[in-house]
Amino acid sequence: MRPESRATGQKAASFIEEARRAQIIECAVETFAELGFVATSLARIAERAGISKGVISYHFAGKAELMDQIVEQVYREIAGFVLLRMEGETTATGALRANIRAVAVYMRDHPTHLLALGEIFKNVRTADGKRRYGTAFNEPVYEARAEMFRQGQRSGELRSFDARVMAITVQAAIDEMFAYWVTYPEHDLEAHADELADLFEHATRAEHPGGTADR
Repeated sequence: MRPESRATGQKAASFIEEARRAQIIECAVETFAELGFVATSLARIAERAGISKGVISYHFAGKAELMDQIVEQVYREIAGFVLLRMEGETTATGALRANIRAVAVYMRDHPTHLLALGEIFKNVRTADGKRRYGTAFNEPVYEARAEMFRQGQRSGELRSFDARVMAITVQAAIDEMFAYWVTYPEHDLEAHADELADLFEHATRAEHPGGTADR
């Protein structure tokens, strides 16, 4: 009986620790979004969470690890949210439209998370002064969209173009869409997303389906 009881206790402790880590991450997100990178400290995060700074230090090695966890969690959430809404799409243009619109919906429902990411991305640097989350960090996102375009080219749905350049351009347009909406909250984010989808569909589709070459 004792080993079983110990195992149950360990599971309970693990659940409580995970819940506490999740609380700390969420409070850190809110603090970064509200106060900005410079003013966000472990003490300010602890104050928002209603805990001591020592509790944060127990769960995270420091501000750097906490920021890494924020980035990892938000990217994981975005990926899951977007991919779920792309399921069932059988064409490249359909997948792209679903992708852009899903990102817009996530932006609308989670602005604080994206504002926190922005603060971290703009300010965190490596020991040699380079941005920790620079352009290279987004390579998996660029490549996933580029492969989506390549599949459309192979099927003849899309014309011949540089898939990587188009993927980078799509992401830049999405980033600017969020920046504009944050500045003008009354702006219709989903209508903006639909316009972007129309724009990129016209820019990429083949004039005569079946008549393009892969590139």
